[in-house]
Amino acid sequence: MVARTHGAVLVGVDARIVDVETDVSSGLPGVTIVGLAERAVNESRERVRAALVNSGAEWPKTRVTVALLPASWHKRGSSLDLGIAASILADTDQVPLSAVRDCLMIGELGLDGSIRSVPGVIAAALAARERGVDRLVVPAANAAEAALLPGLHVSGVAHLRELIAAMRGEAPWPDHEVGGSVVHHQRAVPDLSDVRGQHQARRALEIAAAGGHHLSMIGTPGVGKTLLAERLPGLLPELDDEAALEVTAIASSAGRRIEGGLVRVAPFEAPHHTASPVSVIGGGQGGRVRIGAVTLAHHGVLFLDEAPEFDARVLEALRQPIESGRVEVHRADINVALPARIHLVIAANPCPCGRGLGRGRDCSCSPMQRRRYASRLSGPILDRIDLRLILERPSVADLGEEPEPTSVVAERVRAARDRAGHRWRAERTLHGDLVRVNADMHGPTLRRRFPPDPAGQQVLHAAFESGAVTMRGADRVLRVAWTLSDLAGIARPGRDEVGYAMSLRGEAQGWAA
Repeated sequence: MVARTHGAVLVGVDARIVDVETDVSSGLPGVTIVGLAERAVNESRERVRAALVNSGAEWPKTRVTVALLPASWHKRGSSLDLGIAASILADTDQVPLSAVRDCLMIGELGLDGSIRSVPGVIAAALAARERGVDRLVVPAANAAEAALLPGLHVSGVAHLRELIAAMRGEAPWPDHEVGGSVVHHQRAVPDLSDVRGQHQARRALEIAAAGGHHLSMIGTPGVGKTLLAERLPGLLPELDDEAALEVTAIASSAGRRIEGGLVRVAPFEAPHHTASPVSVIGGGQGGRVRIGAVTLAHHGVLFLDEAPEFDARVLEALRQPIESGRVEVHRADINVALPARIHLVIAANPCPCGRGLGRGRDCSCSPMQRRRYASRLSGPILDRIDLRLILERPSVADLGEEPEPTSVVAERVRAARDRAGHRWRAERTLHGDLVRVNADMHGPTLRRRFPPDPAGQQVLHAAFESGAVTMRGADRVLRVAWTLSDLAGIARPGRDEVGYAMSLRGEAQGWAA
């Protein structure tokens, strides 16, 4: 007799269903786990044995073989403990076979039988729903998280004794039926009214939010670069159900605690400039995938403060995700695509001492030092950034103004996105995703079907012929021009929109010359 149930393992931000089969047969006592199980999975033998005994169950005194299928997948982590324990109980007739057959069970077992939380519960719930599994059994600490998905019978159990009683019919299954569409989690975000002065930067922030554009800010220390970047998430529309589920599942897979329901506010990630390429971009080795900050910022903002101080490998590795909206991890034993549709915001001082703007009279850096510092942001990276600003210190008069709050600007952003969404409703990106914002639109399609008016085309063609913009740069100028049109309620960008888009793109060129 073979007992079968289901478990799940994380691969990147997704969960893969693992069939757990157990056979108890005659032979010398011992437990063998087959199916490319790494060390933490193999060590589950001792955790499961102690947990079963300390929960009042019997440990078989014969040979036990546990197969984790498909056998060709690497199995990592401790989330398979609960499925292995349940299949052993079923194969030794301590619980009915039918009680475990249509269940997906994930959880780490303590030696006393307690069931501990594991990462990636939302990803496992998504996989269970797609597979058509009848019941999802998770640690009690993860039950509310798993129940964010409607249409699943979720049982949160705190101890193995509780699970055994439910499988035997001695106690009811603890069910949770909270629907993800009605659960909200709001994170407080700072208000744009805190920023005094910096009129052009506030306008650029609004344009970035409305069109999904990347932004760079060069300015002296204390001029407000970080202050502005932290307020961008508040300008972005509340995440819809699909995006909120993606963002929440990513946070769950990264081991972050999910409280209060689906995350509705755009995430904000600001890694330190000493961060390694893997911690920012993500990566993999030995079948394990590490989620980077660029994926944690999916549908939100990735802020690189002191950008020239980052490792050059980090900055250059950003080329692909900011262009395609995903990170491709290719290794000998794994091939995974991680989502990374972000607003990239980078901030930098003008030179190592930070005082090199304007006439730079107080700057202590040599011209060579300034050029070397600026060159750390390579041309290919800057070419992918739509809005490039130089920030000056605000005047005394600016300090007394009452700037617009986030709520007012966010309403204009929402209206502009609605116009863009109506225009792009049938368009898709190269990867097959629906186009959500102007920055996602495919360049050739944009030029062919959605050009500016004749006056705007003339300005753009002249800039391209003079070498002021590259072909990629011309596409990005056109995307920004469409965003300006959407914000102004204009049907089609013209000379003014194209010219302003070019000025926003070109201001920071040569800042270290």
